[in-house]
Amino acid sequence: MRNKLTITLFLFAMLAALTGQIYAQGFQLPNMQVTTNAFEDGGIIPIKYTSHGDNIQPNFTITGAPEVTTNFAIIFHDIDVAFGGNTGDVTHWLAWNITSTIIPEGNLPAGSVQGNNIRGQANYMGSGAPMRDRFHHYVFEFYALSDNLELAEGSTREQLLEAMAGKVVAKAAYVGRYANATPE
Repeated sequence: MRNKLTITLFLFAMLAALTGQIYAQGFQLPNMQVTTNAFEDGGIIPIKYTSHGDNIQPNFTITGAPEVTTNFAIIFHDIDVAFGGNTGDVTHWLAWNITSTIIPEGNLPAGSVQGNNIRGQANYMGSGAPMRDRFHHYVFEFYALSDNLELAEGSTREQLLEAMAGKVVAKAAYVGRYANATPE
């Protein structure tokens, strides 16, 4: 009886230790980071990169992606909008199958594919917050993927998210703020 109790306690202790390790590792992804020299993370987006300016997509550099990364996807959206009282916000840009860690200003590396923004166009749509007394927060979400996506140009954000399921090996975000400073 004593041996059974000892074995049971030992097994319980091992299970507790293993469970603790699993929970400790649970949601940790690699420390992938994104930078740009266009504006500081959390800073003001210069008018050049907005729909009120030249509507040019900023440059980005991705570091710290895991070795299993084959390509990247980007979702750029305005999180300060909720259409019709729902959770959806404004999708400004979707891109995937980006094979380079360096994304030059104004274009994507060859082979990249773009999805439809809120206007139904497969291209970059810069920040365009209306004249208000507050800034909107624009989030560039970067996903490191373990496999290319078989997704047609012009696909939607929902289709992109579905196609990425099970392939995300790291994620990073870069945030910019913008408010239209000139009357319309």
